[in-house]
Amino acid sequence: MRNFTIYLALSLCFFASKLVAQDQGKKEEREMQTFEAKARVIGDKIEKITAEEKATLKIEVEEVNVQLEKGTITKEQADFKKKQLAEARATIIENRIAVAQEELKDLVQAKVDGKLAEYSKKKNFGSFSVYRTDTIKKSEKRTTSQFVFAAGVNNLVTDGKVAGSDFRYWGSHFYEWGNTYNTRLLKNNNLLHLKYGYSVMYNNLRPTDNRVFVKSGDQTNLQVNGIDLDDSRFRNVYLVAPLHLEFDFSKNKSKDGKAFFQSHQSVRLGLGGYAGLRIKSKQFQKFEDVDGNDITVKEKGDFNVNNFVYGVSAYLGYKETSLYVKYDLNPMFENNAVKQNNISLGVRFDFN
Repeated sequence: MRNFTIYLALSLCFFASKLVAQDQGKKEEREMQTFEAKARVIGDKIEKITAEEKATLKIEVEEVNVQLEKGTITKEQADFKKKQLAEARATIIENRIAVAQEELKDLVQAKVDGKLAEYSKKKNFGSFSVYRTDTIKKSEKRTTSQFVFAAGVNNLVTDGKVAGSDFRYWGSHFYEWGNTYNTRLLKNNNLLHLKYGYSVMYNNLRPTDNRVFVKSGDQTNLQVNGIDLDDSRFRNVYLVAPLHLEFDFSKNKSKDGKAFFQSHQSVRLGLGGYAGLRIKSKQFQKFEDVDGNDITVKEKGDFNVNNFVYGVSAYLGYKETSLYVKYDLNPMFENNAVKQNNISLGVRFDFN
C-alpha cells in the first residue's frame, strides 16, 4: 500500500505540472479564438455591406427600367441614370468598407501588440461577444450546482497492496454519477469551496482464472467455476454522500472596483470522503451452452458485503476534468478472514 501511495502521489504531481503547462496553452488558444472570431465578424460585415448596396442598386435599376418601359425616359437617359446609380453605390460601398477595413487593421495591430483584451473592451461584436476575454458581467452565486460523472479502473487492496490481485486490472471498472453543490466559503476570495451532494457508485470486479464468488456461511470466497466462462463480473452499487474541501485556483476578477467570482476556470484540488449505503450486489456469469447459445446468469444477494460504506477520496484537475481516486476505509466483505478494501482510479467530470 505504501508503494501505491508513493506512486499515486508522484502521478498527481506530474498531472498537476501538466495542467499548469496546459493553462498557458489554453490562454493562447482562447486569444487565437478571440482574434479569429473578431476577424470573422469584420469579414461578415464587409460581405453584408456589399450585399446590401448591390440589392439597393438592383431595386434602383429596376425602377429605371420601369420608366423606360413606360416611355417616360429614353434609352440613352436610362443608360446614363444606371451608370450614375452604379457609380454612386460603388462610392458608398468603398466608404463603408473603408471603416470596416480600419477596424481590421486595428485588430491586427492589437494582436501584434498583445492588447487584444483592451481592444475587446472598445469594440462591440454583437453575437460574437462570447469570444471576448472580458466576458464576466456578474459574479456566480455563492452556491452553484454540478452534474458529476466519473469512470475508471477498480480493484481490491489485499494485505495493503494491489499487486498480484485476484481481479483483472483493466477489466474491473467503476462508474459514478450524481449531483453536487459547490459553496464558496470566503466572501471575498475564490480559493476555498465546500462541495457536497449525492452519488450513485457502481464498483465492478472481474475475477481471474475462471473464478466466481461463492457465499459459504458468513464467508465469501472465490472458487473456480466448473463451466468455462466467457465473463465473470461482480458488482456492488452504493448510494453515497460525498463531501470535499475544494481548492479552486480560478483567478479573482473585478469590474469597476467590484470583485467577481467564477469557479471551475482553472486548476482545482478536492480532498474529502464519502459515506453511504449499499443498494444491491449482483454477480454475472456468461458462457456458451453445448448448443453454442450465449447464456447469461445473474445472481442477486448480499454476498456478505457490508451494507455501509465509507472512505476517502481526492481529485485534481483543470476546469471540469479531473484525475480522481477513492478508497473504501471499511472492507468490502463484512466477516471475511482476509480484509479487502475497494480502491478506484479514474477520470471525473464536474459539469456546471
